[in-house]
Amino acid sequence: MNWISKVLKFGEKIKTVIKRRPSKEEIENSDWTACCKGPILKKELEQNLWVCSSCNKHHRINSRQRFDIMFGKNNYEILKTPAPHDDPLNWVDSKSYKERLKAARKKTGQESAVMIVKSKINNINITAGAFDFAFIGGSVGAAEGEAIIYGVQHAIDNKQPFILFTASGGMRMFESLIALSQMTRVTLAINELKKNNLPYIVILTDPTAGGTTASFGMLGDITFAEPGAIVAFAGKRVIQATVKEELPPDFQTSEYVEEKCGFIDSVIERKDLSEKIGSILSILLKKNSDIVSELNETSENSETLTKAAS
Repeated sequence: MNWISKVLKFGEKIKTVIKRRPSKEEIENSDWTACCKGPILKKELEQNLWVCSSCNKHHRINSRQRFDIMFGKNNYEILKTPAPHDDPLNWVDSKSYKERLKAARKKTGQESAVMIVKSKINNINITAGAFDFAFIGGSVGAAEGEAIIYGVQHAIDNKQPFILFTASGGMRMFESLIALSQMTRVTLAINELKKNNLPYIVILTDPTAGGTTASFGMLGDITFAEPGAIVAFAGKRVIQATVKEELPPDFQTSEYVEEKCGFIDSVIERKDLSEKIGSILSILLKKNSDIVSELNETSENSETLTKAAS
């Protein structure tokens, strides 16, 4: 091979390398990610709680990262939740549902999209749950429903508030009606929590959509959201195609939903969430304890009057 042929062959290799796009796995394992000004080191982003210091974009985080920020590094106990049958319908499309579950578990290190923990905020014992959107889009199937119900029952049994961080595309259609039934099942569990006068606080994170928004995502006694989080039922393009109107650029963002719809009590930055939730819980639990004390006092007074009358 002469030198001209070598140069041409080397040139073709360069073109091939330039044209080749990195795989999803290579991107995820990279030390870099992208934001408003282009590439940014993940370490730098992590130091700022995975929030861009330039544009304030709140990047998506997994369940463990969420709990580390809320409660302190590993300052919580992960609860083992029930594990129902993996593939009740033996679903297969381009690949089997079992293969998708296996890949999601390997990717996230979780058994389902929802992780449940117990910890403390402001010295208040709480039970908390968080979605990982990387687990099949944070979709809800039987395992996720069981995890949330288990968390709610744990809160009731231990007389604790229940906090839920949502990041979900909705119900998991690989499980069809089994997935859809989780909307009702989780709603009934939350109703039991409220009957026991225990606070239910929801934090909507990016994105929260579909059946999650249409059920337990909007049932919080207090509902917070992170800045810029997409909070929706149907997608923006679907709605725009239906109404045949141009929608605002900030349509379905947490700020828009707070201002125009009133479904969100407040949009809170990630760094302030722990403090705000701690303050709210202190107020709610004190109020509940005052009501119980008043009821007990009224009951005692009634008994005294009855004895005196007799």
